[in-house]
Amino acid sequence: MLASEQELPTAGGPAKRAYVRGMFTAIAPTYDALNRVFSLNLDRAWRRTAVRQLGWPAAPQGTYLDLCAGTLDFGAILAAEPGFKGRIVGADFVPRMLQLGRHKAAIVAPVTADALELPFADARFDGCTVGWGARNLADLDAGLREMRRVLKPGARIAILEMSLPPSPVMRALFLFYFEKILPLIGRLVSKHRSAYTWLPESTRAFPSPDAFAGKMRTAGFADVRITRFMFGVTALHVGTAA
Repeated sequence: MLASEQELPTAGGPAKRAYVRGMFTAIAPTYDALNRVFSLNLDRAWRRTAVRQLGWPAAPQGTYLDLCAGTLDFGAILAAEPGFKGRIVGADFVPRMLQLGRHKAAIVAPVTADALELPFADARFDGCTVGWGARNLADLDAGLREMRRVLKPGARIAILEMSLPPSPVMRALFLFYFEKILPLIGRLVSKHRSAYTWLPESTRAFPSPDAFAGKMRTAGFADVRITRFMFGVTALHVGTAA
């Protein structure tokens, strides 16, 4: 049974892992459509910005990882870049999400895998993208270490994640929308009781952009840079595997 809204397991551990897997399996058919609505159709533009900062032209025939890949949006955007001739692995632990995204790019290979136990050799990838998935990891620090393990030294990682606006006024407006309007729309469309309550709750529990950048450095990433979008509701973290 999925957790109720009063029992959302944002703290981490096996309960969080089980909840996240069950939730995304349930909402997979409506996931893309609701992403476009909730981001005002800006999520793809943010992904394109992240891909540009990935530095893939340095290794256009390399192998890249789209981690917490969901319906493979990140991988599809990288695959469509002019001059990209490499391989892309889309890894997620929810098979239904991967299945629904397979049509987006033929060169993206979907792999069912847990971000905390990746079935890849050390230093396997030339770059990595993560789109709004770090927040859902059962152990964030372990997940970041695993990302660093599978990246070649000097490879870049680009992580998009939710954040709270630094301006008190914008934060209040955002939280009203985030906590009152968004869950209602999400429930009506996805028919899932708590999926879109999970989004604000897990965002509140997630480290601030600066604190998350610190965790990336501790995990072995250098030159970590933060770019904020839409008054700070989303943050892009780009780092280099040291």
